[in-house]
Amino acid sequence: MSDYRIQGATGDWEVVIGLEIHAQVTSNAKLFSGASTEFGAEPNSQVSLVDAAMPGMLPTINGECVRQAVRTGLAIGAEINKYSVFDRKNYFYADLPQGYQISQFKHPIVGHGTVTVDLESGGTKEIGVERIHLEQDAGKSMHDQHPQYTYVDLNRSGVALMEIVSDPDMRSPEEAGAYVTKIRTILRYIGSCDGNMEQGSMRADVNVSVRRVGDPLGTRCEIKNVNSVRFVRQAVEIEARRQVDIIEDGGTIDQETRLFDPVKAETRSMRSKEEAHDYRYFPDPDLLPLEFDDAFIEAARDSLPELPDAKKARFMEALGLNDYNASVLVAEQVSAAYFETLVTAVAKATGKSEADVAVKASNWLTCDLFGALNKAGISITETPVSAEQGAGLLALIEDGTISGRIAKDVFEIMFETGKDAADIVEEKGLKQVSDTGAIDAIIDEIIAANPGQLAQYRAGKDKLIGFFVGQVMKATQGQANPGVVNKLLKPKLDG
Repeated sequence: MSDYRIQGATGDWEVVIGLEIHAQVTSNAKLFSGASTEFGAEPNSQVSLVDAAMPGMLPTINGECVRQAVRTGLAIGAEINKYSVFDRKNYFYADLPQGYQISQFKHPIVGHGTVTVDLESGGTKEIGVERIHLEQDAGKSMHDQHPQYTYVDLNRSGVALMEIVSDPDMRSPEEAGAYVTKIRTILRYIGSCDGNMEQGSMRADVNVSVRRVGDPLGTRCEIKNVNSVRFVRQAVEIEARRQVDIIEDGGTIDQETRLFDPVKAETRSMRSKEEAHDYRYFPDPDLLPLEFDDAFIEAARDSLPELPDAKKARFMEALGLNDYNASVLVAEQVSAAYFETLVTAVAKATGKSEADVAVKASNWLTCDLFGALNKAGISITETPVSAEQGAGLLALIEDGTISGRIAKDVFEIMFETGKDAADIVEEKGLKQVSDTGAIDAIIDEIIAANPGQLAQYRAGKDKLIGFFVGQVMKATQGQANPGVVNKLLKPKLDG
């Protein structure tokens, strides 16, 4: 657990955080209509009569959205409610054609679950998930298209959302960021949401309050529609500091909805926070209660892939990876898949077991490849070096064809050109020299050229062996096999 406190003039304050993550369900059609959900279409080109709330139009539930919500609940070990109800949540916005949102209130599709997050400060923490319910998204008001008018795009109207509501279990910006990251990872692993926060298909409402340690919960404020993990962390810190300053100045916190402005590094008031009774919830008369059986749940469970926590445990237990490398590799499913392909290919090329090559493979992937990708500003999906090519490079190190130092030069060329390691080694003449006769002759030359260092070595300065090794490697342009060099050099130096 992270020990995070806001330091005020009158002492330390604890921050209490709960998150409501809105995740767009992966589905070709909307929650209650057949209209497309594809991102980036022309405004108002994907709007059915149901989405536009035309008179007499009735919603029809999309079974795929229900299945994806159940899969998400199962992925966090949550209770699945075989009976749930859709309610009307009544409020007015220009981009809400019906004047209400179809959501779930007292009877959500998914009950309580738990998510275990990895903390940068070390260790893990369990965060409770209170519920997951299905609801339809509103449209989008655009205020920057005309100096006098607000335009409304209803393409998003009716798109299926899962609202994933946490318990108020987080106590620091780090924990809030780790929770959003973990939820996003799980959703992307199982394919129930693409997790693209930049496009708005996943966003978070951040509830923040402060209190003295051990006191009852304070008054919370909700920061709406935060669209990156970094902004979630910043919003928590800035809002918590604002609340502490108000309380210490003798003021009180109003329960309200606020917006986060990352440019000005502030939150600002949007409206007073509504309570449930303000929305006048009641069961939607156009939709029957949602009911399904155990067979439906088990089919959803059977469709789940290996989840990140299970994969991490397997990488550590079966392949010997440390906690850090395992965590980095399972954070994105594509990284984990690359690693597994890499390990299998290296093992096959070298005749060794996967457990024997996994640690070296993970170190190369997390350091060399990820470092190059970060520097180039691209993701692993765009890597110019495939897992099979990476395995080819590691196999050349393993069988002594090239040294680890030469391998770094080869990798740079691979990353720039997309060529295979073996071809580069052949073209550049980079094969490691293991010919004892040739290395012997070079060692003799080096020793003869450095009588002063030889005398110092024999007088007890053992560390000078590094100087002689370096000279041999320099003379062979780094191509001498270091193991052979050391084996031949020491007896000659010792005389």
